[in-house]
Amino acid sequence: MSVSLQKGQKVSLTKDNAGLSTVVAGLGWDEVKKKSGFLGGLLGGSNQAEIDCDASALLLRNGKLVDKKDIIFFGNLTHPSGTVRHMGDNLTGAGDGDDEQIVIDLAHVPAEYDRIVLVVNIYQAVQRRQNFGMIENAFIRIVDARSNQELCKYNLTENYTGMTAMIFGEVYRHNGEWKFNAIGQGTTDPGLGELVSRYM
Repeated sequence: MSVSLQKGQKVSLTKDNAGLSTVVAGLGWDEVKKKSGFLGGLLGGSNQAEIDCDASALLLRNGKLVDKKDIIFFGNLTHPSGTVRHMGDNLTGAGDGDDEQIVIDLAHVPAEYDRIVLVVNIYQAVQRRQNFGMIENAFIRIVDARSNQELCKYNLTENYTGMTAMIFGEVYRHNGEWKFNAIGQGTTDPGLGELVSRYM
């Protein structure tokens, strides 16, 4: 049964799931519905660029990002170890379910990595004048890749107006277990480069 998490809540992924080896981190979001009608059309509400959210995974050693090859994103889909794979970029966030997925082979993540931070930034947020206040129904969920069973889910329900990037959550090792931490922290970093510098 899936656990519904609150911000800051941590849950063990491996403790009650013997043999759990690979999980899928599914991240999703929807664009807030634009106001339609006469004025909406007049004011050019439909001309705005689609909001392109990009999910990334940062593999940290002792809590730090040591090498740029440890950033898994649409421009670097697979970690050199093969244990973290980004399943590809979704340009609009349209439709139900996960918008982007990152597959993590927990059983084989090299021992020097202690946490995998899952972040989302809005592509060209500053140039397009977009922020997470224009996004709704954002969530992150962790799914057992063997059974496709959802282990936990965290819905990001706060008001993130003005935020251009989000730290959704992290998968981390603790006393031999893999756990998930629901973070839900917004930042004003204009892009992935600035966001990852927080971990250097």
